[in-house]
Amino acid sequence: MLQLKETNHIAIICSNYQQSLQFYTQVLGCTLISEEHRDEGKSVLTRLALNGKYTIELFAFPHFVPRPSHPEALGLRHLAFSVSSLEESVAELDRLGIAHEPIRELPTMRLLFFADPDGMPIELVEA
Repeated sequence: MLQLKETNHIAIICSNYQQSLQFYTQVLGCTLISEEHRDEGKSVLTRLALNGKYTIELFAFPHFVPRPSHPEALGLRHLAFSVSSLEESVAELDRLGIAHEPIRELPTMRLLFFADPDGMPIELVEA
């Protein structure tokens, strides 16, 4: 068995770099660590942190292959983040005009889903 310590990062390819960068920094609260322009400026790799911890790599390429990203599609199902209060998160999503599902009340947790600019599902879990 591999002796994994923790998740290092999550890599995401986006279709509109500026829109996705704004979403991940202004909506989700990630901070910019570095922005590396590649291929003579045609592509970019941006590293983002959440609460000071390197978490997400955001890639933008001039050409990408779209794929389904609804929760039951093969591959990455969703990103999940912990929040202290779903009610406060709902209020902020509503203030920003971001559509979201209603809060789900499960036996062991409360959660809700919304999507990033490319439709990738994001889950908020009250913890």
